[in-house]
Amino acid sequence: RLNGQPSVCFDTETTGTDPLLSELVGLSFAFREGEAWYVPIAADREEAFRQATLFKPFFENENIVKIGQNLKYDILVLRKYGIQVQGNLFDTMIAHYLLNPEIRHGMDYMAETYLQYRTVHIDELIGPRGKNQKSMRDVEPEIVADYAAEDADITLKLKNILEREIRDNHLEKLFYDIECPLIYVLADMEWTGVRLDLEALEELSVEFTAELRQIEKEITQMAGVDFNVNSPKQIGEILFDKLKIVDNAKKTKTGQYKTSEEELEKIRSRHPIIEKILEQRGLKKLLGTYVDAFPLLINPHSGKIHTSFNQTVAATGRLSSTNPNLQNIPIRDERGKEMRKVFIADEGCLFVSSDYSQIELRIMAHLSGDHNMMEAFRKGQDIHAATAAKIYKVPLGEVTGDMRRKAKTANFGIIYGITPFGLSERLAISRTEAKELIDGYFSTFPQVKQYMDESIAHAREKGFVETLLGRKRYLADINSRNATVRGYAERNAINAPIQGSAADIIKIAMIRIFRRLREEGLRSRMILQVHDELNFNVFPDELEKVKEIVMTEMENALPLNIPLKTDVGVGQNWLVAH
Repeated sequence: RLNGQPSVCFDTETTGTDPLLSELVGLSFAFREGEAWYVPIAADREEAFRQATLFKPFFENENIVKIGQNLKYDILVLRKYGIQVQGNLFDTMIAHYLLNPEIRHGMDYMAETYLQYRTVHIDELIGPRGKNQKSMRDVEPEIVADYAAEDADITLKLKNILEREIRDNHLEKLFYDIECPLIYVLADMEWTGVRLDLEALEELSVEFTAELRQIEKEITQMAGVDFNVNSPKQIGEILFDKLKIVDNAKKTKTGQYKTSEEELEKIRSRHPIIEKILEQRGLKKLLGTYVDAFPLLINPHSGKIHTSFNQTVAATGRLSSTNPNLQNIPIRDERGKEMRKVFIADEGCLFVSSDYSQIELRIMAHLSGDHNMMEAFRKGQDIHAATAAKIYKVPLGEVTGDMRRKAKTANFGIIYGITPFGLSERLAISRTEAKELIDGYFSTFPQVKQYMDESIAHAREKGFVETLLGRKRYLADINSRNATVRGYAERNAINAPIQGSAADIIKIAMIRIFRRLREEGLRSRMILQVHDELNFNVFPDELEKVKEIVMTEMENALPLNIPLKTDVGVGQNWLVAH
């Protein structure tokens, strides 16, 4: 009966939340509203394999549309049982995300908002989270059957509603051509995982821990008193009561001094101790979040780490990653770079890294149609030097490193709606100079200013802005009376179409590269995506072919008025390749 359907909604019940470590407990199916089936799967591994294999012809049938909520999870679980899910996908979680990027996308929540129906919540079956939580395997099959069949039925009902909404909001291309095909790409990347150099990681841990102790010692020496460097309360007292770095420092509601990174950045230049405190925090975070956490996240079966790529978290359309979060490894400072050294290619392979060169500025040039900016890109000039030459009215050959640095900060800052005050803080220059820099920027690129004003006006009128491919970002506060809140929405109105279009472009490139690697029978694999950058595990005999595929697909993902450019690097680890 399943094989005779044009589309079927399915769901897997498993023993846990990590698809690569969980076992299959059962499968549920629905293709008519109000009717669903549940198939329990045995605990014995061999028997489970035999039972799952019976459904292989259905799951691998390319002509049947597979419907589900968070399908990437189910695809990964089934792959452990030798099943490669195929066919077009309809993921209700992603459909809801495209329609409402700012809110939750859980099935229970959607059932209540769209169907006014309260589903059985999982903790009613296995208890609240914690060490006493049961596994789905421990629940009576009859009880699981009701829960699982309900899941499949509700998801099918939601699909029928969301399908219309996707059509009515003109989101079909984004949904059917980009977001749903991307599920297969991300599932494959998560399945493949990334290899780490554990010895190098251990060395880093020892080295960073020693550095951390040293920095903490220096901080207490500068303060002239022993105190707990990790206590925000004590930090505040040292900075503002003892050292009196600023008068009338900001306080929190509880009367404690504000010592967040953001607040300290503003007064970084006032005293050398602040530089040290920020360094201590950065290093502590690096150790806790990455260096010491990585070994604990290694999958016992593969010996690699398998991050989870999330499609429905960032409202801009960017992917995010968790367990571990690989999108946030700091790359500007030396220590962050050291972190990249521990990511290595598989045995006998090369690490290949390819990233877009200044994609957001290129999109800005395309969207604004600014003549000067487009000309600089078409001539292949260093955009930051070209910007500096125009702002400071000097020939390109006379641009100094300092001029270029200021122009670069302006280039990226203006995309994010930076103010003269913000720019003066970032560059440690006077507000007057910062204002002159911004004015100079806008007179150099007049259509950029026009684009920014039009974006804000469009958001005020429509309540949203769009990317080149129609991804919407709703801005409820764009007409707020509160200037701070409104300012934040205005900055998003300028930036969301740029950042979102960059996210859409790299997703198209990922889908095309993934397909070509498959179709051309290559063994090399895409393993990581970090915003504008893609990383690969490449067999040496496939290197030239992979480089050609990657560059072609990345540079031709979406035709713009100016060319997209990529830089490709090769090495034994991520640092060398990047």
